[in-house]
Amino acid sequence: MTVKETIMARIRELGVPHEFHEHAPAHTMADCLALPYAAPDVTFCKNLLLCNTPRSAFFLYVTLPDKPFRTGDVSKRLGASRLSFAPPECLPEMLHLTPGSLSPLGLWFDEARKIRLAFDRDIQREGRIAFHPCDNTATVLFDQRVFFEQVVPALGHEAVFI
Repeated sequence: MTVKETIMARIRELGVPHEFHEHAPAHTMADCLALPYAAPDVTFCKNLLLCNTPRSAFFLYVTLPDKPFRTGDVSKRLGASRLSFAPPECLPEMLHLTPGSLSPLGLWFDEARKIRLAFDRDIQREGRIAFHPCDNTATVLFDQRVFFEQVVPALGHEAVFI
């Protein structure tokens, strides 16, 4: 079973209402925002895997695509010093993912619970929220309330909002 199939099976098992769309690979936020179902009520997110210098603390930071990322500010708010982008090899090692496919849904693969989940408060809006099912050839849309009340708790990672 592929990573995408595993994610979608988990969503179906949970009985979470969602929309599923397959599409050409979306490598950038511009690609995502050009998808036919990108609408004013859909929030697309930028997902960043961060770690500290000794690689002892990892964070999946979910923010808005157009919001500037300031390492010092995010580090301070998360109470972690010197956060930077995690090395590329961390994605396959920790989450079985490839670059361009990172999503909070990938935390189902973090069985060791090494990654903390952090959301930018600004992503919580009315409408829907969109994520890749850990494969950039598809997008899953959830109602915001459903995502935060049903999906996030099912990930098994306590979420913080900054």
